[in-house]
Amino acid sequence: MSKVFIDVEVDASVASDADLAKKLEEVCPVDIFKASDAGVAVVEESLDECVLCKLCIEAAPAGMVHVKKLYDGTELS
Repeated sequence: MSKVFIDVEVDASVASDADLAKKLEEVCPVDIFKASDAGVAVVEESLDECVLCKLCIEAAPAGMVHVKKLYDGTELS
């Protein structure tokens, strides 16, 4: 089972940026992001491992990565 507590979305306008994908994969301590030449993919099986560190939010352009807490409906910014 995945995505019970946390959902992570990368805005489509930057999801194909291979450099950003590598950066997100590098900064995430729980391997939520997978980089490829085609861009970034969110690893669904890892979503609930998120520690809410905000490193992905800080690594991406403002407003391009969204971390949503499904249990209370709030979003990290």
